[in-house]
Amino acid sequence: MAITRQVITSLQRDGTDALGTRTVAMKIVDESIVSGSLLTVESNHFCILKSRGAVLNVYETGQYALQTPDKPLVGSIVQGFFGGSSPWVYEVIYINRSKLLVRNEGIATSAEMAEMSYVVDYYIHIDSKEEALDLITHMPFAGAVIDTKEIADYAGPAIEQAINQIIQVTKMENINERISDVREAVKLHLTDFLKVYGIMLNDLKVLITPRDERMRELISLQAIGLSPIEAVRYYLALRMADKGLVSAPNAAAGLPFNIGGQPTGFYPLGDEVGATR
Repeated sequence: MAITRQVITSLQRDGTDALGTRTVAMKIVDESIVSGSLLTVESNHFCILKSRGAVLNVYETGQYALQTPDKPLVGSIVQGFFGGSSPWVYEVIYINRSKLLVRNEGIATSAEMAEMSYVVDYYIHIDSKEEALDLITHMPFAGAVIDTKEIADYAGPAIEQAINQIIQVTKMENINERISDVREAVKLHLTDFLKVYGIMLNDLKVLITPRDERMRELISLQAIGLSPIEAVRYYLALRMADKGLVSAPNAAAGLPFNIGGQPTGFYPLGDEVGATR
């Protein structure tokens, strides 16, 4: 991001976009911004001009000569009186209007109090100048930028509440059957929550899996048609096979393992074989 010859732009010197794919909003504060400064707004941005906390204008794509309340003190007159700086400090805020990917992760509990991990991926974007104003009005800057991680931090409690409303009354083995209900609940809660900040929700994906790796494998084995006891036997056999134990097939079949082959019968030992009493 560069401010050269009083041209304000979101492009960096190498031509890349300073907002990128993770930044929702970026704030530039510079004392050299005066009336007549050229403001460039790219096709995927909005731009808001503020001074002393008040919004002066909202700009869409194009290049604009700024009209600020410092007139008639403009250009070189301002620099002459104030040593190159304007007595009014202006904020230029660029808003990313592209679709951005946000991810939330967390833990929910099933009806049996088993821990379930969830991952929610969703796309957001700012659709209009009014929504851009809502964003900077309701979501404060912690620094020079607002990024997708901050959006995820804000949205996290709303997503967790929507998921737990369904997961906490559903048995673990039935959660996948209700994944559509979970998705719709999250979409409804998240849409209403983000609307306050001027953010529109687009596509959304929800993935819920048991947090414990062993439970994931057991449920996967049951999903191919095994009974619970068969799933446990096959899980044991797989672990034994990983260790190189030759008795792994016996564990899967539920049969004993005999060293030296199967017994053919029981025979009495007498004097003819040299057995002593």
